[in-house]
Amino acid sequence: MSFLTLALSLIFVLIPIVLSKTLNLGLERDTIIATIRSIIQLLAVGYVLTFVFESENYIFILLMITLMIGAATQNARKKGATIRGITWKLIGTFIFVEILTQGILLGFNIIPATAQYIIPISGMVVGNSMVLSILFLNRFTSEVETRQDETELILSLGGTPKQAVHTSLITSIKASLIPTIESQKTIGLVQLPGMMSGQIIAGADPVQAVQFQLLILFLLLTTAAVTSIMLGFLSYPTLFNKQMQMLKIRQENS
Repeated sequence: MSFLTLALSLIFVLIPIVLSKTLNLGLERDTIIATIRSIIQLLAVGYVLTFVFESENYIFILLMITLMIGAATQNARKKGATIRGITWKLIGTFIFVEILTQGILLGFNIIPATAQYIIPISGMVVGNSMVLSILFLNRFTSEVETRQDETELILSLGGTPKQAVHTSLITSIKASLIPTIESQKTIGLVQLPGMMSGQIIAGADPVQAVQFQLLILFLLLTTAAVTSIMLGFLSYPTLFNKQMQMLKIRQENS
């Protein structure tokens, strides 16, 4: 694809801007900003990745992964601002998921230990983990606030914090996992995944593209489950003080 054809693809940006203007949705400015940011960020990343791939230096690979985790943490922490120490809980979760997935991939020689494989897959893992974190935190803070009276009743009857918040925790974990599970049920029927489509467009054998896409799907399923469960069990103890009393929590509208 040339820069000319890329410029022509801006037609797909112009359409929602025109629709927003026509219907008075007020989304023109946000659409333009999002478009400009995506162009700058992706082009910058493209040039950086070219340098990293050519250098094959593991320090640069580690720096790229650190940048991904930092950006994901900064974005996800907004939904859990009412939970004490949420920043470090997110960082710990992202690092653990990254080590777990890359450990399996590299340990079993599923992928080569090169930047060309490690960085894109890490981006998928951390990005998916970030989305799951946001889904979980948004639902969990809402559940805890809604069920606060129920939780305090269980505590007053001698229940432990884990027992008191069990329903909110399990409900939130299940709710955050549903989109990942449901999307995998219809994969290939309703949609062709972006990575698989990209490989086919680039000329790869469709069967090989499917096999690699299945690897990513299975990988993201583990990422989703581990992220929600780990973040949940790291978060709920901070909702209580040393006397096992529940702290007040207010969900932010961010």
